[in-house]
Amino acid sequence: MATGNRTDALVGGYFSVEIDGINVGNFKEVAGLNSETEVVEDRGGMDKTARKIPGKIRYQNIVLKRGWTGSSELWKWRKSVIDGKAERKSGSVIFYNSEDKEILRYNFFEAWPCKWDGPSLAGGSTETMIETVELVHEGVIKA
Repeated sequence: MATGNRTDALVGGYFSVEIDGINVGNFKEVAGLNSETEVVEDRGGMDKTARKIPGKIRYQNIVLKRGWTGSSELWKWRKSVIDGKAERKSGSVIFYNSEDKEILRYNFFEAWPCKWDGPSLAGGSTETMIETVELVHEGVIKA
């Protein structure tokens, strides 16, 4: 009989985003919480086979999607970049379970919004208007 702690996949719940310690709202979708290390092949000296060593680390942009709330905080941050004043900020993506308990947090650093999409509009539509913000950053870690 196996012993140990059971670790099931997380399901349900929701997530929010903090920027510089301030909650900017709940989001419907987050993508891009990953990192990748370039593989460099090095054939030193007389070796016949290449040795694979870690190279540059790359982080994908974080894409945040939420129902449009009318809040202009993220747009103002994006507008500062458009105006040539990119303000770098740190933040967190926080996952909560259905009982509103924080279960997971990813922190990102030196971020600024490289893209903002306002809601698509269609007359007579009953669908939720979606705002999308894409953040470039210099690192993400699981807290």
